[in-house]
Amino acid sequence: MLGTWVAVGIGLLAAGYLLLVAWYRQAWQRLPYYQVPPGYQPATRLTVVVPARNEEAHIGACLQSLLAQQYPRHLLQIIVVDDASTDDTARLVQTVAASHAVVQLLQLSPTIQHAHKKRAIEAGIAAASGTLVVCTDADCTHAPHWLCSLAHAHEVGGAVFVAGPVAYHTQPTVLSVFQTLDFATLQGITGASVSAGVHAMCNGANIAYSRQAFYEVGGFEGIDKLPTGDDMLLMYKIWQRYPQQVQWLKSREALVHTHACPSWHAFLQQRIRWASKAAYFDDRRIFLVLLLVYLFNAGLLLVLLTGWFAHGWLGWWALCLLAAKTLVEAWMLAPVLRFFQQQRWLRWFGWLQVPHLLYTVLAGWLGRFGRYQWKGRSIGKV
Repeated sequence: MLGTWVAVGIGLLAAGYLLLVAWYRQAWQRLPYYQVPPGYQPATRLTVVVPARNEEAHIGACLQSLLAQQYPRHLLQIIVVDDASTDDTARLVQTVAASHAVVQLLQLSPTIQHAHKKRAIEAGIAAASGTLVVCTDADCTHAPHWLCSLAHAHEVGGAVFVAGPVAYHTQPTVLSVFQTLDFATLQGITGASVSAGVHAMCNGANIAYSRQAFYEVGGFEGIDKLPTGDDMLLMYKIWQRYPQQVQWLKSREALVHTHACPSWHAFLQQRIRWASKAAYFDDRRIFLVLLLVYLFNAGLLLVLLTGWFAHGWLGWWALCLLAAKTLVEAWMLAPVLRFFQQQRWLRWFGWLQVPHLLYTVLAGWLGRFGRYQWKGRSIGKV
């Protein structure tokens, strides 16, 4: 009898989850490609804020891609905020700044005790001369018309918060492909959710917002002590004030590339950090979606591991649900991977389902109750 109730329960969770994934696909498909018309001449002064800590391996390429932007130089300011780096990050930025007046280096005090990235962004915004603040990460490179796309959405579309797509540089290794598929799924959900106006989601590697709107909502006030949330939690604050003026750009011209984590440990630490944001959202819709996703994945994993011993047929039922989950997720992911021109990695998807189940459950749990490492710092719950 217990086995029947378990089967019904996990079946209901599966039905809700599969419908949710199918809805994400349809919302992604309805989202039109964003195109900047030929001949567009931006008029907005931009300040690009780049928080950086121990990024000597990447900061040079990041600055090169920013300096190569097809954006009027007199409207551009680039501020790199060095967050107490212990490597050559600051020196490399100073070298570039010496020959490019648009580049500026700020250095944070190493005595800051919490919310390091938010403090870096706040320092950059305080020194900004632009009316539109653009945030990216120091390990990113950017499409040449990236800034034009963001400025156009702000000037013409009236957006006060703009989020754009982010993709990984992918290598043919299990770790790299695993991260690419997981991250592309998150990007598809992000684009679908924001465009439908149901969730405030973004990635801090590719966001822009009105400097005025930042101060109107009190900046990071209320979330300033939290170790994460400089992107999504800020977006949520602005979305509450300007619900019709938040936009996600489905545009390859607005694409930012970043690097996957170099090890499984680093990957898990990153995802725990991302998962930890969920506890700080006031939006019941996000909470319910995350709860559904977690309960289904945790329940499915539990039944897969124990169903064979309690009731043999329950194990087969779990395998059927795993197959349905794989097919529907692949159906949702296929057009997203085509957009990112990464569709060749879809053939790996089925083989990575069980590891992805384990990772989802573990990262979700530790994101709620555990600690994680970020940039050489141990961070736990506030």
